[in-house]
Amino acid sequence: MSTVKGKSENTINEYYRDLRTFFRYIKRSRKLVSADTEFSDINIDDVDLDLIKTLTLDDGYGFMLFLQRERSNSAAARSRKVSALSTFFKYLTNKKMVLESNPLEGLESPKVGKRLPKYLSLEQCYALLNAVDGEYKERDYCILVFFLNCGMRLSELCSINYNSIHDGKLRIIGKGNKERTVFLNKACLDAFEAYMRVRPVDGVKDKYALFISRNLNRISPSMVQKLVNKYLDKIGLGGQGYSVHKLRHTAATLMYQYGGVDIRILKEILGHENLGTTEIYTHLSEKQMEQAINSNPLSGVKQKES
Repeated sequence: MSTVKGKSENTINEYYRDLRTFFRYIKRSRKLVSADTEFSDINIDDVDLDLIKTLTLDDGYGFMLFLQRERSNSAAARSRKVSALSTFFKYLTNKKMVLESNPLEGLESPKVGKRLPKYLSLEQCYALLNAVDGEYKERDYCILVFFLNCGMRLSELCSINYNSIHDGKLRIIGKGNKERTVFLNKACLDAFEAYMRVRPVDGVKDKYALFISRNLNRISPSMVQKLVNKYLDKIGLGGQGYSVHKLRHTAATLMYQYGGVDIRILKEILGHENLGTTEIYTHLSEKQMEQAINSNPLSGVKQKES
């Protein structure tokens, strides 16, 4: 996955955890561990090819049931685990050729319903930006402006180096180590320049890191989450399902609804691999739907008085 498919370390770790959960389930369901063993304590070091060759499609569906009933995994989470299992067993069957046939070939993914992404309104975006204050206000403001204008992921923002910004363009390393270029608008450039005037220089551990923590390290994802949540709380949006990732949704929605950005261009800006992932942002706002209903030529019709 790393050398051939170019998947990121985070993706590889997710697949590892999914496979570990599956083999822990198999060992428990086969009674290969004592009944009182905590699920998280089940060791899978002894899982070998002999055990793998005994697996059947029923084991796959049993695992899906376990994920739903005992671990309360959503359809999306279960679907990802099906993907991990599918990739693993295809590798064993078609690449390593240590299995004559793929025992989980017929395992179907749960249907994942498309939910409208939660996002901030334009007015809420202004309120969020206006709420920024404190010792690190230039840094925090720049972070929020980048999120709301560029639609980048949390990991992408934290990994930005200031020398990756040239001529109004930012080079981003996204999921799967894929590189893309994002153009910075005036708000982003102004915020960047204001922050760079106060950004620490002496004692910085990672000298090229753009966003620096109070400990002079590259800012961590957890720190960014905390500061975003702090400002969301400040404008009364705390605990309502808004998060760092919702700022990415917000940027995409604003570009599509207000800027009329072509969906294919939006795909490139967001770094999506498939157009289908981006199409969720083509949803209509309530205001647009209300305008559509009111535009009906019969919207003002009245019943004739008798």
